[in-house]
Amino acid sequence: MCGRYSLTSELDRLLPRLRGPLPAGLRQHYAPRPQIRPGEPLLLLRQEHGQLGAALALWGLLPSWVKDPGGCRRPINARAETVAEKASFRGPWRHHRCLIPADAFQEKGHQVRRADGAPFWLGGLWERWIGADGSELDTCCVLTTTPNDLIAPVHHRMPVVVPDGLEEPWLAPCDGPALRALEPLLQPWDGSAWRLEPLPKPAPQCAPLDQDQLELPW
Repeated sequence: MCGRYSLTSELDRLLPRLRGPLPAGLRQHYAPRPQIRPGEPLLLLRQEHGQLGAALALWGLLPSWVKDPGGCRRPINARAETVAEKASFRGPWRHHRCLIPADAFQEKGHQVRRADGAPFWLGGLWERWIGADGSELDTCCVLTTTPNDLIAPVHHRMPVVVPDGLEEPWLAPCDGPALRALEPLLQPWDGSAWRLEPLPKPAPQCAPLDQDQLELPW
Protein backbone atom coordinates (compact mmCIF):
# COMPACT_ATOMS: atom_id res chain seq x y z
CA MET A 1 0.00 0.00 0.00
CA CYS A 2 0.99 3.64 -0.11
CA GLY A 3 0.48 5.42 3.21
CA ARG A 4 3.07 8.19 2.98
CA TYR A 5 4.54 10.20 0.12
CA SER A 6 6.40 13.46 -0.39
CA LEU A 7 6.04 16.49 -2.63
CA THR A 8 9.13 18.60 -2.05
CA SER A 9 9.27 20.12 -5.55
CA GLU A 10 8.94 23.89 -5.73
CA LEU A 11 5.68 25.15 -7.24
CA ASP A 12 7.46 26.59 -10.30
CA ARG A 13 8.61 23.07 -11.16
CA LEU A 14 5.08 21.70 -10.82
CA LEU A 15 3.25 24.39 -12.77
CA PRO A 16 3.93 22.84 -16.23
CA ARG A 17 2.20 19.70 -14.96
CA LEU A 18 -0.79 21.41 -13.31
CA ARG A 19 -3.00 22.44 -16.17
CA GLY A 20 -5.94 24.75 -15.83
CA PRO A 21 -6.70 27.11 -12.94
CA LEU A 22 -5.02 26.56 -9.58
CA PRO A 23 -6.95 26.24 -6.30
CA ALA A 24 -7.52 29.59 -4.59
CA GLY A 25 -4.56 30.58 -2.43
CA LEU A 26 -2.24 27.83 -3.67
CA ARG A 27 0.39 30.23 -4.99
CA GLN A 28 0.52 32.12 -1.70
CA HIS A 29 0.43 29.15 0.66
CA TYR A 30 2.12 26.27 -1.20
CA ALA A 31 5.09 24.77 0.65
CA PRO A 32 7.18 21.65 -0.05
CA ARG A 33 6.03 18.72 2.10
CA PRO A 34 8.55 15.95 2.93
CA GLN A 35 5.84 13.66 4.30
CA ILE A 36 2.15 13.69 3.42
CA ARG A 37 -0.13 11.49 5.54
CA PRO A 38 -3.67 10.10 5.30
CA GLY A 39 -6.31 12.61 6.34
CA GLU A 40 -4.29 15.55 5.04
CA PRO A 41 -5.19 17.66 1.97
CA LEU A 42 -3.56 16.53 -1.27
CA LEU A 43 -2.87 18.46 -4.45
CA LEU A 44 -4.21 16.66 -7.51
CA LEU A 45 -5.07 17.07 -11.17
CA ARG A 46 -8.54 16.06 -12.35
CA GLN A 47 -11.07 16.64 -15.11
CA GLU A 48 -14.35 18.25 -14.15
CA HIS A 49 -17.04 19.62 -16.48
CA GLY A 50 -14.81 18.75 -19.42
CA GLN A 51 -11.82 20.80 -18.24
CA LEU A 52 -8.54 19.83 -16.58
CA GLY A 53 -7.69 21.64 -13.39
CA ALA A 54 -5.73 21.33 -10.16
CA ALA A 55 -7.65 20.82 -6.92
CA LEU A 56 -7.26 19.92 -3.26
CA ALA A 57 -8.86 16.85 -1.67
CA LEU A 58 -8.51 15.04 1.64
CA TRP A 59 -6.68 11.72 1.56
CA GLY A 60 -9.26 9.06 2.43
CA LEU A 61 -12.11 8.39 -0.01
CA LEU A 62 -15.64 9.16 1.16
CA PRO A 63 -18.20 7.66 -1.26
CA SER A 64 -20.83 10.10 -2.50
CA TRP A 65 -23.68 7.80 -1.41
CA VAL A 66 -22.70 7.67 2.27
CA LYS A 67 -25.33 9.27 4.56
CA ASP A 68 -23.25 9.52 7.74
CA PRO A 69 -19.62 10.46 6.99
CA GLY A 70 -18.71 10.28 10.67
CA GLY A 71 -19.23 6.52 10.86
CA CYS A 72 -17.81 5.61 7.45
CA ARG A 73 -14.48 3.92 6.84
CA ARG A 74 -12.46 6.06 4.43
CA PRO A 75 -9.89 3.96 2.52
CA ILE A 76 -6.63 5.62 1.52
CA ASN A 77 -5.88 2.99 -1.16
CA ALA A 78 -7.87 1.07 -3.77
CA ARG A 79 -6.64 -2.22 -5.21
CA ALA A 80 -6.29 -2.06 -8.99
CA GLU A 81 -7.44 -5.66 -9.35
CA THR A 82 -10.90 -4.96 -7.88
CA VAL A 83 -11.40 -1.24 -8.49
CA ALA A 84 -14.05 -1.90 -11.15
CA GLU A 85 -16.06 -4.14 -8.79
CA LYS A 86 -16.07 -2.56 -5.32
CA ALA A 87 -19.05 -0.33 -4.60
CA SER A 88 -16.90 2.46 -3.14
CA PHE A 89 -14.60 2.62 -6.18
CA ARG A 90 -16.37 1.55 -9.37
CA GLY A 91 -18.10 4.91 -9.91
CA PRO A 92 -14.94 7.01 -9.38
CA TRP A 93 -12.99 4.53 -11.51
CA ARG A 94 -15.27 5.33 -14.45
CA HIS A 95 -15.78 9.05 -13.91
CA HIS A 96 -13.40 10.48 -11.29
CA ARG A 97 -9.85 9.31 -11.87
CA CYS A 98 -7.15 11.76 -10.78
CA LEU A 99 -3.39 12.27 -10.82
CA ILE A 100 -1.48 13.09 -7.64
CA PRO A 101 1.93 14.78 -8.07
CA ALA A 102 4.71 13.29 -5.93
CA ASP A 103 8.49 13.11 -5.96
CA ALA A 104 8.84 10.07 -3.64
CA PHE A 105 6.71 7.54 -1.77
CA GLN A 106 7.51 5.49 1.30
CA GLU A 107 7.24 1.76 1.95
CA LYS A 108 8.39 -0.07 5.10
CA GLY A 109 11.17 2.28 6.11
CA HIS A 110 12.29 2.98 2.55
CA GLN A 111 11.86 5.85 0.12
CA VAL A 112 11.20 5.24 -3.58
CA ARG A 113 11.96 7.97 -6.09
CA ARG A 114 12.96 8.48 -9.69
CA ALA A 115 16.70 8.36 -10.27
CA ASP A 116 16.60 11.82 -11.86
CA GLY A 117 14.63 13.26 -8.94
CA ALA A 118 11.80 14.45 -11.18
CA PRO A 119 8.19 14.53 -9.95
CA PHE A 120 5.78 11.88 -11.19
CA TRP A 121 2.07 11.03 -11.13
CA LEU A 122 0.42 8.66 -8.66
CA GLY A 123 -2.79 7.28 -10.11
CA GLY A 124 -5.82 7.89 -7.91
CA LEU A 125 -9.57 8.32 -7.58
CA TRP A 126 -11.51 11.28 -6.23
CA GLU A 127 -15.09 11.72 -5.13
CA ARG A 128 -17.37 14.54 -3.95
CA TRP A 129 -19.68 14.08 -0.99
CA ILE A 130 -22.58 16.54 -0.63
CA GLY A 131 -24.33 16.88 2.72
CA ALA A 132 -28.00 17.50 3.36
CA ASP A 133 -27.16 21.14 4.09
CA GLY A 134 -25.40 21.54 0.74
CA SER A 135 -21.88 21.32 2.18
CA GLU A 136 -19.31 19.65 -0.06
CA LEU A 137 -16.22 17.56 0.68
CA ASP A 138 -13.75 16.33 -1.95
CA THR A 139 -11.74 13.23 -1.01
CA CYS A 140 -9.39 10.88 -2.81
CA CYS A 141 -7.38 7.66 -2.59
CA VAL A 142 -4.31 6.14 -4.28
CA LEU A 143 -4.56 3.12 -6.57
CA THR A 144 -2.19 0.25 -5.75
CA THR A 145 -0.94 -2.74 -7.70
CA THR A 146 1.36 -5.74 -7.29
CA PRO A 147 5.01 -4.78 -6.76
CA ASN A 148 7.78 -4.77 -9.35
CA ASP A 149 11.23 -6.27 -8.72
CA LEU A 150 12.38 -3.07 -7.00
CA ILE A 151 9.58 -2.90 -4.44
CA ALA A 152 8.88 -6.62 -3.87
CA PRO A 153 11.70 -7.11 -1.30
CA VAL A 154 10.12 -4.53 1.04
CA HIS A 155 6.35 -4.65 0.37
CA HIS A 156 3.66 -6.70 -1.37
CA ARG A 157 1.91 -3.63 -2.86
CA MET A 158 2.98 -0.39 -4.53
CA PRO A 159 1.17 2.66 -5.94
CA VAL A 160 0.11 2.89 -9.56
CA VAL A 161 2.32 5.37 -11.43
CA VAL A 162 0.88 6.96 -14.59
CA PRO A 163 3.53 7.91 -17.20
CA ASP A 164 3.88 11.50 -18.34
CA GLY A 165 1.99 12.19 -21.56
CA LEU A 166 -1.04 10.06 -20.66
CA GLU A 167 -2.74 12.65 -18.48
CA GLU A 168 -5.71 13.36 -20.74
CA PRO A 169 -6.76 9.73 -21.45
CA TRP A 170 -6.32 8.85 -17.78
CA LEU A 171 -8.48 11.74 -16.58
CA ALA A 172 -11.24 11.57 -19.21
CA PRO A 173 -14.49 9.99 -17.93
CA CYS A 174 -15.12 6.79 -19.89
CA ASP A 175 -16.62 3.32 -19.84
CA GLY A 176 -16.52 0.12 -21.85
CA PRO A 177 -13.57 -0.31 -24.26
CA ALA A 178 -12.08 3.10 -23.43
CA LEU A 179 -11.97 2.19 -19.74
CA ARG A 180 -10.51 -1.23 -20.43
CA ALA A 181 -7.79 0.44 -22.50
CA LEU A 182 -6.50 1.99 -19.26
CA GLU A 183 -6.02 -1.35 -17.52
CA PRO A 184 -2.39 -1.80 -18.69
CA LEU A 185 -1.53 1.31 -16.65
CA LEU A 186 -2.60 -0.60 -13.54
CA GLN A 187 0.10 -3.22 -14.05
CA PRO A 188 3.49 -3.12 -12.25
CA TRP A 189 5.67 -0.43 -13.80
CA ASP A 190 9.34 -0.69 -14.80
CA GLY A 191 11.54 0.17 -11.82
CA SER A 192 14.87 0.31 -13.67
CA ALA A 193 15.01 4.13 -13.58
CA TRP A 194 13.98 4.33 -9.92
CA ARG A 195 15.85 4.18 -6.61
CA LEU A 196 14.93 2.42 -3.35
CA GLU A 197 16.70 4.03 -0.40
CA PRO A 198 16.45 3.61 3.39
CA LEU A 199 14.67 6.50 5.04
CA PRO A 200 17.04 8.65 7.11
CA LYS A 201 16.74 8.01 10.82
CA PRO A 202 15.41 10.95 12.85
CA ALA A 203 18.01 12.84 14.83
CA PRO A 204 18.12 11.76 18.50
CA GLN A 205 16.40 14.08 20.91
CA CYS A 206 18.78 15.66 23.42
CA ALA A 207 17.78 15.73 27.08
CA PRO A 208 17.36 19.26 28.43
CA LEU A 209 20.44 20.55 30.20
CA ASP A 210 20.43 21.26 33.90
CA GLN A 211 21.08 24.96 34.30
CA ASP A 212 23.51 24.22 37.16
CA GLN A 213 25.69 22.21 34.76
CA LEU A 214 26.13 24.98 32.18
CA GLU A 215 29.58 26.54 31.93
CA LEU A 216 29.04 30.17 31.05
CA PRO A 217 31.87 32.02 29.25
CA TRP A 218 31.63 35.04 31.50
